[in-house]
Amino acid sequence: MGKGRLEAFSDGVLAIIITIMVLEMKVPHGIGWADLKPLAPVFLSYVLSFVYVGIYWNNHHHLLHAARKINGKVMWANNHLLFWLSLLPFSSGWMGENHFAPLPTALFGVDLLMAAIAYYILTRSLISLHGKRSVIGSSAGIERKEKVSMFIYAVSVPLAFIAGWISLLLYTAVAILWLMPDKRIELTLTEEYKPNGQDLK
Repeated sequence: MGKGRLEAFSDGVLAIIITIMVLEMKVPHGIGWADLKPLAPVFLSYVLSFVYVGIYWNNHHHLLHAARKINGKVMWANNHLLFWLSLLPFSSGWMGENHFAPLPTALFGVDLLMAAIAYYILTRSLISLHGKRSVIGSSAGIERKEKVSMFIYAVSVPLAFIAGWISLLLYTAVAILWLMPDKRIELTLTEEYKPNGQDLK
C-alpha cells in the first residue's frame, strides 16, 4: 500500500492544527503595549504548542521518508497520533487563557504524553511492517530519547498541581531536546545509497 496519501493527509491536518491555534489569539481592541499584556500567556502557550507541532511534523516526515509501504495498522496508528495532536489547540488554548492554572497545565501534559505514546506506537507499527533489519528498523529502533520524554511528561502532569511553573519548564526542556530533527533515519538513508545512487541493500 502506497504512503503518499497518508503523508498528504497528515500534512494537511497539521497545517489546520496550526491555523486553529493562531486563531485562538484574539486581536486586542487597544493600540498600546498594555493591551497586549493580557495576551502574553496565550502567546506563550501558542509558541510552545507550535514548536511541538513543528517537532512532530519534522520527525513524522523523516519516519515516513524511510517507510517503503504502509498497511491498515499503520494508518490507524497515524490517525491515533493525529487525534492527540488535534487536541493541542484546545489544551494549549485552555492553559494560556487561564494563565497556566494547575488543571489546564496538567491537561496539556496529558495531551503531550498521549501524543508521544501514539508516535511510539506508530514507529513500532512501521518497524513491525518493515522488519528490524530494514532502514526504518535499524534507524528508529533506539528508544531512549522517546522513553525519557514520556517519563518527563508523566512526572510533569501531577507536578502541575504543586508547582505549575516547573511543569512548564519541563515541557519546554523536552521541546528543546527534540528541536533538532531526529537524524537517525537521515543518516541511515545516506549510508544506504552509494554516491552514484546504487542501492546497497
